Amino acid sequence: MTGRWIEVAEGVHARRYEELDLTVGLVVGTERCLVVDTRGDLEQGAELAAAIREITPLPWVVVYTHAHFDHAWGTEAFLPCEVWAHQGCAAELGTDIDAVRAKWIAHYRKEGKPDIADAIARTTITGPDHTFTDHVELDLGGRTAVLLHPGPAHTGHDVVVHVPDAAVVFGGDVVEHAEAGFSEFSFSDESDLTAWPAAFDAILALEPRVVVPGHGEPVDAEFVRYHRDGLHELITLKAGVGRGETTEVAAVAASRYPSDVTLAALATP
Repeated sequence: MTGRWIEVAEGVHARRYEELDLTVGLVVGTERCLVVDTRGDLEQGAELAAAIREITPLPWVVVYTHAHFDHAWGTEAFLPCEVWAHQGCAAELGTDIDAVRAKWIAHYRKEGKPDIADAIARTTITGPDHTFTDHVELDLGGRTAVLLHPGPAHTGHDVVVHVPDAAVVFGGDVVEHAEAGFSEFSFSDESDLTAWPAAFDAILALEPRVVVPGHGEPVDAEFVRYHRDGLHELITLKAGVGRGETTEVAAVAASRYPSDVTLAALATP
């Protein structure tokens, strides 16, 4: 279950994994490096830490793009270090964590992946020790990484990471590069469909050359713009269904997205 590195700019790397089509990141300065998400359990995190050590020996800082297990549960191998996240992420990681852990253990046992299930069971989940609500700049030595909350989107506590000198943005799960752009798993009861386009606008305002999604291959600004417009269409369709002006069947037929993606978006609060 090893990953592969993609250098999207000098000293700025994305690491891709087949498991969950996950993408994490690494930003290397002259004094320290920033790890963008740590994968989903202690063993996956240890693999990532070892892979980073093949690139740089510098001390690291960790940032969570959001609290979901596949992005924030692999931190043990990186400790001790600073762990940054949005204030809401800290609250999320402290709420019903035993129930969330049990859910994913059961999921992986059902999928026939007992090794991952067992690793999740052994994992100590680490909350952030540094939080913010709007944005914060981290000096990595010779370059700055800016942690931004773009507004509610995939969750209420999403964080994107901007590397200004490289024109790279790590989008977390605000941006997903599935076959249809979004997948059905992009949308949940934590998502804010109505606010999400503004989060895309916040990313586009940074004028990125490369956007690294939380799942899938790196994309460009045009990809983000296209799916920003797609979100507006989904919002209009959801409002029409809510007012009784159209049906779910008709909304699915009118959507640019597959039925599972459209129905998941329509089901958001």
